[in-house]
Amino acid sequence: MKVKILSLVLLTSVCMVAQDQYTKGMTKALSLWGEGKIVEASNLFERIAMAEEDNWIPYYYVAQVNTVASFGEKDERKLTQQLDRAKEFVDIAKRLSPNNPELLVQEANINMAWMAYDGATYGPMLSGKNMQLYKQALQLAPENPRVVYSKANWEMGAARYFGKDTAPYCKDVERALELFATFENDTPFYPRWGEDQAKAVLEQCKG
Repeated sequence: MKVKILSLVLLTSVCMVAQDQYTKGMTKALSLWGEGKIVEASNLFERIAMAEEDNWIPYYYVAQVNTVASFGEKDERKLTQQLDRAKEFVDIAKRLSPNNPELLVQEANINMAWMAYDGATYGPMLSGKNMQLYKQALQLAPENPRVVYSKANWEMGAARYFGKDTAPYCKDVERALELFATFENDTPFYPRWGEDQAKAVLEQCKG
């Protein structure tokens, strides 16, 4: 019995140390990203992902860092490198966590980065795919504020492109903000972004 208790204590201690290392690593990587050190942040998230083989979160952040850095990027070689890396890691994350709405939204964001770079080339190729991703994400998580906001923002962009009224989608942005106020997930480092962006979009609606 004493041996079993000792083994349990040691196992718990090892798990706590590993979790502490994970927390420190993720906090450091997020800090690097906040400082604009994109490559360093991406590399650290990748190292954490390799150590946390069953955890989709660090894979998600590798994808997100590289995707966000790609908006506004003019160098096609660098853009391709970043977005290929983002797609590689989001695909791994999807295998670890199937039917995850956060990952579907992230995949759609990768497509948006391609379209932002060259809408004429990538718009016809990826627009339909994005609508499928947002539809699937909304079916899986209709109360997820990032899903509701991202789908509405996408539809507003499409409406502007085709010269249509964007007002119908402003209500969805409002609903997303209501959901942001109540949405909770206790998973460490679970995605939190979106509320500030939704507020900015809603201000444009009012303007």
